[in-house]
Amino acid sequence: MVAPLPLDVQKGDLPSREAANIQGQGVHTPRVTILMCTYNGERFLSQQLDSIARQTYRNWDVVVSDDGSTDATPEILRQYSEAWGEGKLTVRQGPKRGFAANFMSLACDAPAQSGFYAWADQDDIWQDIKLEIALKSLQYLPMDIPALYCARTELIGDTGAIIGCSPLFARPASFSNALVQSIAGGNTMVFNNAARALFRTAGAHLDIVSHDWWAYLLITGAGGQVIYDRVPTILYRQHDANLIGSDMGARARLVRLRMMFSGRFKVWNQRNIIALESVRSRLSEESQLTLDMFQKARKSRGLARFIWLSRSRVYRQTRWGNLGLILAAVLNRI
Repeated sequence: MVAPLPLDVQKGDLPSREAANIQGQGVHTPRVTILMCTYNGERFLSQQLDSIARQTYRNWDVVVSDDGSTDATPEILRQYSEAWGEGKLTVRQGPKRGFAANFMSLACDAPAQSGFYAWADQDDIWQDIKLEIALKSLQYLPMDIPALYCARTELIGDTGAIIGCSPLFARPASFSNALVQSIAGGNTMVFNNAARALFRTAGAHLDIVSHDWWAYLLITGAGGQVIYDRVPTILYRQHDANLIGSDMGARARLVRLRMMFSGRFKVWNQRNIIALESVRSRLSEESQLTLDMFQKARKSRGLARFIWLSRSRVYRQTRWGNLGLILAAVLNRI
């Protein structure tokens, strides 16, 4: 089940991006716990923390999981913790098993008393209204159903210069899409306590490809609701190492095509499927059926592969993406 955006969000109109009013801001302001993972992030960390401090939505705290930084990151975090005071920023040690494990362990161990949670990278810059806009979307949804807000990103280089935006996706967010594509970065994601409980049930030990793709898979697969905002609310710092995450431009498409030929996407799909099978009882009947047909397509040969792929109704967001999916099926790379 995928929730449509409220009318003003759907149109990208959002007059409240200048002055949003989340449930009164003074009447009922649920706490948002910001879950940040760090590793040798001294170069840009202060800019990210400063952008968090400027949020128009004020009821937040930050929990940082540091994965063994050897630069000035721990000292920067200590200084901000002292400056902010009142338990606004706390630091814990990460599991040192990669970024996905760090983010998921942080989500699974997050304080249950918060109403919402937001993942944060160490080197982005948030627009001042990022949290306010996310909560404006999520507040309309039942709190007992897992719900996640995500969005496009505005891309910046190391110097802070804007270099473009992530692609605008128009097709619905769904489990059928999530099986073959992740549509948004974890650095844009805000989710409710029901989603956090679902992550906790699945566990932080799973061998997943990335925390954002897993969140998209798990929440849609369990019948939760996903909101995709077409208007960016963060500046995403672009490095060569995270080019794939941007999904932008001809170079990124060529890199993805090379990865598909090498079989990496097939390996990623297998890892996701193993993780999904471990929580199969939490998936809706419709999602279980879709997953089964997708697995049959992956195991079949010749025409049967395309029959099962068609029946599974999996899809990517763009025409080029779906052509790539067909090519992957031809080459047995799904």
